[in-house]
Amino acid sequence: MPTNADLAVRIVTAFGLGFVVGFERSVRGSAAGDRTFAMVCAAAAAVTAVVARSSPQAVAGVITGVGFIGAGVVFHGEGGLITGITTAAAVFSIAGIGIVVGYGHLLGGVLATGLMLVVLELRNIPGLRRLDARRYQSRFREDASAPAELRRRRARSGPPA
Repeated sequence: MPTNADLAVRIVTAFGLGFVVGFERSVRGSAAGDRTFAMVCAAAAAVTAVVARSSPQAVAGVITGVGFIGAGVVFHGEGGLITGITTAAAVFSIAGIGIVVGYGHLLGGVLATGLMLVVLELRNIPGLRRLDARRYQSRFREDASAPAELRRRRARSGPPA
């Protein structure tokens, strides 16, 4: 069991990491922002730090609870358009980072948060924009269109011999 000082460092670190990711989400107009992310990350770290060795099932409960929050930010819009998937994934990820920090792996949490921010901001970082798959979408066929195109080719070539 961590000391009170160690627990405080873990919770404050997790809070800060969650806040940074939440700030990015707020800037991008997400339904969940800095307060939500900071609370999720800090709570995941606190629960993990206190119960990880005595009741690892409680850590699994954190992940389950976070799933409900993630489901709350996913919306079905007009025309069947689904929005909020990235934010839901970010909430899940920040809970994972909180768990890592709660176990005492502060550097791992900082590294994971940095990588998460790079992925979230990929489209806005000069030089890294080339890694955004949407830039290349027009060059490839969508998976959903493959069967229809295959049927058209078969119809043009006739039945198999």
